[in-house]
Amino acid sequence: MKLPWAGITIEHEESKIVIDPFYNFPSDLGTPSGVLYPLDDFGKVDAVLLTHVHPDHFDPAAIKQFYGQSIPIYVPIENVEYVKEYGFTSVLGVSIKDTIKISSFTVIPTFSVDGMGDPQVAWIVSAGGKQIIHCGDTLWHGYWWRIKGDHGPFDAAFLPVNAPVVAFPNVQPASKEPIVMSPEQAVSAAIALEAKVLVPIHFDLVNNPPFYSPTVGIRKRVNQSAEGSNVNVHWLETKEMLSL
Repeated sequence: MKLPWAGITIEHEESKIVIDPFYNFPSDLGTPSGVLYPLDDFGKVDAVLLTHVHPDHFDPAAIKQFYGQSIPIYVPIENVEYVKEYGFTSVLGVSIKDTIKISSFTVIPTFSVDGMGDPQVAWIVSAGGKQIIHCGDTLWHGYWWRIKGDHGPFDAAFLPVNAPVVAFPNVQPASKEPIVMSPEQAVSAAIALEAKVLVPIHFDLVNNPPFYSPTVGIRKRVNQSAEGSNVNVHWLETKEMLSL
């Protein structure tokens, strides 16, 4: 099930995990251009997976409020102490190519490149003979083919598409380069991963120029770029489910 922004829940039999749940909108991103829902609208989960700890992907107040401070949280190993500072008691660090069992799921962290240079992983989740990958807010990188060779193909790839250019005060010098993949790059990544379905994420909620300026024409560009390929694009609305 899709959550707002980049979050998803994944269900198999009686098990459920959530990736990058998000409810409290960071003030430096302005005003949300869509609806944010309490996390309990999406049901209880067995564990939380975080691709990275930017505030639009790691919402400690919401995790604590809706899942409790003892919920298992899996994070890049470099972020363990940072997440623990928020009072969570079951924070587990992961490294590339670890293999984790969570209820009925097999979970593997893999390569991802963060647009701000911070630690980030993509999550490969498999159960019941199906496998998906969720790539947080990665840039385009050269690991796609290694990921496909080691773990692919994928039934679905959840990939960011909004290519924002940012100019956050007191963070780093502004650049004209986007910090997340473009619509066209997301399609190229789905092709490289041999994903049957591309589910675009990380778009439509944040637009706060000049601090955060997403690219334009996202839906049209994704659809056009996927024409003639083996990738099917599936746009999910918040609270909509994709069955594999």
